[in-house]
Amino acid sequence: MPQESKIGYFVLSLGRSTKRLLVLSLDIFLLIVSVLVAYYLRLDHWVGIFGPEPYKPYFAIIVGMVLMVPVNTRLGLYRAMFRYSGRVALNAIFKASAIYGTLFFAIVTLFSISGVPRTIGVIQPLLLLVLISLSRAFARHWLGGVYSTHRSRDSLPRYLIYGAGVAGQRLASAMENNNETLVVGLLDDDEKLHGLLIDGMQVFSPHKLEKVIEDRDVDTVLLAMPNLNRKRRHEILNGLRSHRVSVRTIPGVVDLAQGKISFSDTNDLDIDDLLTRVPVEPDANLLRKNVAGKVVAVTGAAGSIGSELCRQIVKNGASVLLMIDQSEFSLYEVHGEICDRVKVLKQQGIICHDVNVVRILASVQDQKLMGTIFDQWRPTTIYHAAAYKHVPLVEENPREGIRNNVLGTKYTALAAKAAGVENFVLVSTDKAVRPTNIMGASKRLAEMTLQALALDCSATTFSMVRFGNVLGSSGSVVPRFRRQIRDGGPITLTHKDVTRFFMTIPEAAGLVLQAGAMANGGDVFVLDMGEPVKIHDLAVRMVQLSGLCVWSPQEPDGDIEIAVTGLRPGEKLHEELLIGNDPAPTSHERIMTASEDLLEWSALEARLQVLLEALDVGASETVRALLQELVSGYQAASGDSSGTTPG
Repeated sequence: MPQESKIGYFVLSLGRSTKRLLVLSLDIFLLIVSVLVAYYLRLDHWVGIFGPEPYKPYFAIIVGMVLMVPVNTRLGLYRAMFRYSGRVALNAIFKASAIYGTLFFAIVTLFSISGVPRTIGVIQPLLLLVLISLSRAFARHWLGGVYSTHRSRDSLPRYLIYGAGVAGQRLASAMENNNETLVVGLLDDDEKLHGLLIDGMQVFSPHKLEKVIEDRDVDTVLLAMPNLNRKRRHEILNGLRSHRVSVRTIPGVVDLAQGKISFSDTNDLDIDDLLTRVPVEPDANLLRKNVAGKVVAVTGAAGSIGSELCRQIVKNGASVLLMIDQSEFSLYEVHGEICDRVKVLKQQGIICHDVNVVRILASVQDQKLMGTIFDQWRPTTIYHAAAYKHVPLVEENPREGIRNNVLGTKYTALAAKAAGVENFVLVSTDKAVRPTNIMGASKRLAEMTLQALALDCSATTFSMVRFGNVLGSSGSVVPRFRRQIRDGGPITLTHKDVTRFFMTIPEAAGLVLQAGAMANGGDVFVLDMGEPVKIHDLAVRMVQLSGLCVWSPQEPDGDIEIAVTGLRPGEKLHEELLIGNDPAPTSHERIMTASEDLLEWSALEARLQVLLEALDVGASETVRALLQELVSGYQAASGDSSGTTPG
């Protein structure tokens, strides 16, 4: 090993504290050199540190040390290793030099020190800036070369960053400090940047994507464009699908503004990146109408939809949020997150007051307790998201599914009515339309309960919002597909032609808030979820954006197999959003109203009482007959477990 490499490797092997002391000592040495050179430039001859009278360089050296050490320490010049010095480190050097130079100039030039010529106050800071900058550049080149000889860079994962703006540059700088990755270049849509070097990395045109990936053996593409519109983002993702590269993304604009950009912050693609349609911007007035400055309750607050409703409710300025759920651990976790979110929203100025976030451990099947809660807190609006919604699980446990979904809705709605709640919004599902399973039938019966109560001249405005699957929820296929891809497959699919309506959780929750604000009483709102998505196509897209290829007999070199397992009991091939065919538009382009059959409250209440009695004695045949009688279009699927499993 060459002598210089041995020295460099020895420096790299030193402890962090020793390295910092070494860098500090070097800066002090450079300060002494800069003072002596400044005297030479001023006097045209060399003067020693303890030079002859009347010259006193040691005065200038002492003043410089007293100023430089705390300034450089405060600005972090001794926190980073030399070989990591890049744009961020250079910015810190210039900032520290500016502060030091201003203070040194003020003391030496403006106030004067005996034996120190005034011009030293100008010359020395400039020399010190040059010397420190050159030392960092030399060390970066030397130690970086030494380090690379001891670690094969060819074995490192190779990353291409899409986006050469502030986010991309910060991410590249952060990854430069990571010994486990290698950034091979930047990509950007801005033609003015093509061919330029940023921190030593070339910026390429997206049109050369295929060549760059092939020539530079790229493993992963990192999307560093937090401000990019959704349409362009989808175009980029579609362009990347044909290349065998994994695609990851960085945190949002808020985290970027707070400087929270590091390689560890990169994550899987956002859930909504898996959808091909562009979400519609929400109506801020509708979002806030039933929320701002009011007491708002959410049942099922710890669930996927319930927790997102809570996030948007505090963001839109509720005064009190009642989080009601029967899961102790989940409620504890989500309550802590919501409280932290309130603090952040206040710091960012999005809300100007504290939100009293109250966690209540309760079951919606306890009518007396729900009544006590509503009497005590007097909520203006209730969003009823509590439900058992996993189709096969409810199919196997119909008794508890019906109790929770139907009777829980009834009891909560009656308690709200008795307490004088102004607005009650049920979160429903497309599976309530001509259901083939217990879960869907129970949700349609819950809808009918609210429709009947709305007819009963109630002061409470009852409404319901019906939509399809939400990506990323506890019952969604997306988390399961991701887990199966990480495990090497196969991805299990019930049928190659199965389709579903999909929406992201934030979009669905926002539309629930907006739809509820338009309610007049008894409304069945239906969300326009665009075209149904073929689940097989979704699985293929996820595999491709993971940098892998789908295996098939025609593609024997593929990585992940997609295995078809067959439809489960009660599962439909295609879901619907409407029972009838006459949806009416509303003021919101993504929200429609449906006109559905209903029963008056007196008739429905009597049938619900019979249903309750049948559930109590486990009369599964009676339960199934009542569901078929009450729910339009309900036909139990073959092998319906409601006839064999009372719960």
